[in-house]
Amino acid sequence: MPETEDRRTRRTRAALRASLMSLMTEKGYDGVTVQDVIDRADVGRSTFYAHYNDKNDLLDDLLVGLWGLLMPNVNIDAADPRRPLRFSLEMFRHVRDQRALLLGLLNPENGGPVIRQVENMLTEVVRGELQQIAAGNGSLGVPIDLIAASVVASFIAALRWWVDTDFTRTPEQMDAFYQALVAPGVHGIMKASAAPLAPRHAAGG
Repeated sequence: MPETEDRRTRRTRAALRASLMSLMTEKGYDGVTVQDVIDRADVGRSTFYAHYNDKNDLLDDLLVGLWGLLMPNVNIDAADPRRPLRFSLEMFRHVRDQRALLLGLLNPENGGPVIRQVENMLTEVVRGELQQIAAGNGSLGVPIDLIAASVVASFIAALRWWVDTDFTRTPEQMDAFYQALVAPGVHGIMKASAAPLAPRHAAGG
């Protein structure tokens, strides 16, 4: 593909993603139509369908871009049991710079499907980190999937609270709040799994 055409493709896809993002903020994902998207992006319908099959396909592309945007500095392979959940500070920092996207994703009008996709992405990150920790620590004693789901649910709640308080806290403050709420439980699970089992006493002994 010629360089000029490649740049045009990137610009068009970026415009369509930005269009969907802003419309989600205003009216929720379910309320957005393909016509709304192309009107906002000022492109033709044939141009839209040259890049995406439908609105869901465009959303998937937007979320893939979110993954790349939010995760570049999180090294799962460097998971440290002394400081689990290392993803959170980078997430808060990037979310601060992408407030419009966060507002669109957390818009109550978007319902469950969009949030579930975001939760699934974050759960993969957390699960990978926990698996690295468990590999050097033995079984965590609690199913990793359950830990990851709980950690992510708490993170989404923290993001919602941050939105409701109009981003008045810094990413570093939000991370400190989040770590204070969640990290002790994860540390407790790891300590319990590392502790030797107490001897069982015979009945009546």
